[in-house]
Amino acid sequence: MYFAALLARTEDGWEASDTELDDVETLSDLADLAREANPDEDTVLVLIEQEDAWFGVVRVDGEDDPRIYVSDAAAAARSAYGELLLTDELLGRDPGADDGSDLDSLDLDGTEDGEDEEDEESDEGGPSADAVPHSPVGDSQILDDLGVGEKELRALDAEDALGAIADALGASEVLETVR
Repeated sequence: MYFAALLARTEDGWEASDTELDDVETLSDLADLAREANPDEDTVLVLIEQEDAWFGVVRVDGEDDPRIYVSDAAAAARSAYGELLLTDELLGRDPGADDGSDLDSLDLDGTEDGEDEEDEESDEGGPSADAVPHSPVGDSQILDDLGVGEKELRALDAEDALGAIADALGASEVLETVR
């Protein structure tokens, strides 16, 4: 279960709208969706949380590239919505570096038929799971100028992070209307 909302800063304060991410396939699509929410090209925040396991903030300021913060990269990597945010750049990887790596890592000597299922599961989850850290990734200063400093952002628990962010922005009431 996930929750996603757009918070658009306007002359009159923050406006919130819930959003479905089912049609969003890339970070670029998400940024376009955010830009559509505020034609004045002011700040738009995309707030995403999933099952109290992780949360993400995407900040779009006009036509600038989106800025991203994810509270737990490994938890987000297990989510289709988290995968939108976890770009190669965000994870410190070379773009396309893992193209073909699945073929390189296949063991084609015929022994895989004799292995039990537990071994297969641990082999599948091993290297790729370790490649994504169980820690925050991205721009931890994403909300500094809006009243949520890096230290406060990193200290937020995924269970109540979006509410705490909205409260600091003075947008908790508008966020609750779409929750």
